[in-house]
Amino acid sequence: MAESTMQKIVSLAKRRGFIFQSSEIYGGLKACYDYGPLGVELKRNIKDAWWRDTVHRREDVVGLDCSIIMHPDVWKASGHLAGFSDPLVDCRNCKERFRADKAPRAEPASKTLYREGGKKDGKKLEGVVGPQGYVCPVCGSGDLSPERQFNLMFRTSLGPVDPMQEILDAVDDIHALDAKARREKLWSIIEQTAVYLRPETAQGMFVNFLNVLNSARMKPPFGIAQCGKSYRNEITTSNLTFRTCEFEQMELEFFVEPGTDEKWYEYWRKTRLDWYTSLGMNPGRLRLRDHDQSELAHYAKACVDIEYFFPFENPQGGGEWGELEGIANRTDYDLKRHAEFTGKELSYFETETKNRYVPYVIEPAAGADRATLAFLCDAYDEEAVDAEKNDVRTVLRFHPRIAPVKVAVFPLVKKDGMPEKAKEVTRELLAEGINSFYDESGAIGRRYRRMDEVGTPWCVTIDTDTLSSGTVTVRERDSMEQSRIPMGGIAQYFRNRLK
Repeated sequence: MAESTMQKIVSLAKRRGFIFQSSEIYGGLKACYDYGPLGVELKRNIKDAWWRDTVHRREDVVGLDCSIIMHPDVWKASGHLAGFSDPLVDCRNCKERFRADKAPRAEPASKTLYREGGKKDGKKLEGVVGPQGYVCPVCGSGDLSPERQFNLMFRTSLGPVDPMQEILDAVDDIHALDAKARREKLWSIIEQTAVYLRPETAQGMFVNFLNVLNSARMKPPFGIAQCGKSYRNEITTSNLTFRTCEFEQMELEFFVEPGTDEKWYEYWRKTRLDWYTSLGMNPGRLRLRDHDQSELAHYAKACVDIEYFFPFENPQGGGEWGELEGIANRTDYDLKRHAEFTGKELSYFETETKNRYVPYVIEPAAGADRATLAFLCDAYDEEAVDAEKNDVRTVLRFHPRIAPVKVAVFPLVKKDGMPEKAKEVTRELLAEGINSFYDESGAIGRRYRRMDEVGTPWCVTIDTDTLSSGTVTVRERDSMEQSRIPMGGIAQYFRNRLK
């Protein structure tokens, strides 16, 4: 059976050092991944591009880097502690655990066909869809456990004393209590030291609203940007780094005067969609999907997802739309909630008009890991170089701004001073901040193909003409065309190309 595009991308990602399974030599850990030498460069370049375009190239946005662990009352005010949970269901047939609200819908009491144990060669079975009106998303069985609420926040304890000992000491005292009283007693012990790993970076920007307003002398419309790790105890994880428990977000909270929020919402919808295409992503694989009224978050006036068509495998066939970024009109919900819980005045006073108001917030929230995966999938291509010889090259067509390696430098042969000249060029490029790679191993054609496969836009070859005329060969990744340029000033040449 031929490999799917996604299988090829996963294989390439490991083979070439983009993404590894975390703790692989110990058998791996589900939903946890490590970025290899090329993957960390790709992800860093995407984050840097986001920061440059969102912060450095604008006069109305500043940045923050907030603590991952915050005061637990932050999450009470935001609603995460009370409402950040999903209905959890177990399939009794294949043992898969999944979210009930994401399961395929089916008519209650209708027949459903599935394989025993969820295996392709398992015995064919026939079942009945239960009153819940959905089936297992993996095997299609209707033999499911009851729904249970599952909180997505990671809880830990802060302080030198482990609450476990106090819980053990309380066991003898609570055995006579009913279930509700026992739960309340145990929670009162846990709550004393409980803190949470943040499930989003947004709240750090809201609670620092006054600090930024005063220290940076900003006034609406202005934004606070942050790029950092978030953690969610996801029930279902799949498709490499698309859905993981630890992930990185690139979020902007843009504070505007009420009444102007719809204009800014439309502005950020277009601006954020254009950002992906400006870095080479295929516009035909992108779309804006507006949220229905029924799926809007409790704080949102409007929300739209930027989705990318990933080459994921699924029962319906190849390909699946997946969220890259959400742009939400969060109104003044967050600032008012934190003002209510803290007693602080989280508002802005317009001195010219003598008008005080709580700003509305437009939030473009992107996933750095999902963007990295999307750019990797979008760049993947197989090109027939010579159909008669069945010569097919694999190439990652990254935009030069995000390509992990910008320039590869080769000596044509390992003699006549060519390696020394090539290393000189490599050092010059690296000194100018242009990530470059030196390679002298194998035939020149094989070296070109290796760099095509990791998405390097340009290859520079030092040959006999370099020694006599001082020029080098520059080979373009996408067209494979070659040209000669002077070796002197080569760093400036590539700086101009990268612009």
